[in-house]
Amino acid sequence: MSVRIAVGAQWGDEGKGKIIDLLSSRSYLVVRYQGGANAGHTVKINEKKFILHMIPSGVLHENTVSAIGNGVVFDYESFISELDTLKMEGINPEGRLFLSPYAHVVMPYHKEIDRALENSRKNKIGTTFKGIGPAYQDKISRCGIRVADILDKDYFPIILKNNIDLKNQMFEALYREKDKFDFNKIYNECLEKFEFIKKYVKDVSIMIDEAYNQNKSILFEGAQGTLLDIDHGTYPFVTSSNTTSGGVCTGTGISPTRIDSVLGVMKAYTTRVGNGPFVTELFDEVGKYLSDKGHEIGATTGRPRRCGYYDALIARYSVRVNGISSLALTKIDVLGGLDKIKVCVGYKYKNEILKEFVPVSNVLEKCEPVYEELDGWKEDISEIKNYNDLPLNTRKYIDYIEKVSNVPVEIVSVGPERNQSIFK
Repeated sequence: MSVRIAVGAQWGDEGKGKIIDLLSSRSYLVVRYQGGANAGHTVKINEKKFILHMIPSGVLHENTVSAIGNGVVFDYESFISELDTLKMEGINPEGRLFLSPYAHVVMPYHKEIDRALENSRKNKIGTTFKGIGPAYQDKISRCGIRVADILDKDYFPIILKNNIDLKNQMFEALYREKDKFDFNKIYNECLEKFEFIKKYVKDVSIMIDEAYNQNKSILFEGAQGTLLDIDHGTYPFVTSSNTTSGGVCTGTGISPTRIDSVLGVMKAYTTRVGNGPFVTELFDEVGKYLSDKGHEIGATTGRPRRCGYYDALIARYSVRVNGISSLALTKIDVLGGLDKIKVCVGYKYKNEILKEFVPVSNVLEKCEPVYEELDGWKEDISEIKNYNDLPLNTRKYIDYIEKVSNVPVEIVSVGPERNQSIFK
């Protein structure tokens, strides 16, 4: 039995979908603990690509139970759409996919508020317009609507009416739009959708406890990445939840004393979608090379990802705040073909060299990378199955990553397919 967390150790898009899919085959229960449909986990199986936003990646294994924890903000439209897509591909997760009744629901007005707020900002955050921030805002303001609330037919119309009245007042005051949201339309839509969804609703915390007491393996699936954490990320260019490993306990209802290990998922280089500081960002031919060869397009937004070299300061920071015990190093095959590969080992800030990551955006914007350079390799490594068969310079690069990141590499991903993975 093992209880593991798989967490993104950069700005998201590290390839968690593939790694979680890989580990799910060894897990009885896979649980998503935060975020919403703003996440995009891509899994490629036999040339077929699955992009999941709401449903945990473990759903692709027929012997694995998947669950959406209370820390997730639940987008029912995305959930139903993904179920339809899975069923079209011959995957029916009914009976092994569950949703916490205590998860807050992304309502239609949250998405409209999200768009209006972002459009009114002078300094854009780069939101996905999925309503995530406003949904979490309502949760913290104690006026959110949970799955359990919608299933309570006496209570739901009362709380929904209060919320819609407040949102309409806000829109009229801020944007001069009167009666923006229609109570009857939203109410009837929710009743219809949740009549279908209710068969998936189950107390996820109890599920976890039962699996643990039966000595079954449990995997917790994070969305986004460490540097997008609301507390530990590059604020304000962050998401609205705790993406770090600490979010597992509050987002699912498991005790921290039951966690065995944390796997950090990192690319062999660095990418970022959206706005915010990025010290190792490349604007040259190498940056274009990584973007083109790595197919660096956001799974949720379709926006091109900004590319840069591996950042050891970010790695050590992620190891520290998450308690990472090992790394899954992804997309190392993309680096093949480069004569030289740089790794950032410090930041030049004013008249000093910073050796530790500082999650302060206005400081990071003024930092310049300090690099060490390694020899690259020309070989195609995408079909290699054994670690010792990797080119010498590839293994030297991995050894160097372990040294500067203060953590061992457990998994090396050499391509997008499920079977293009090496356990070191």
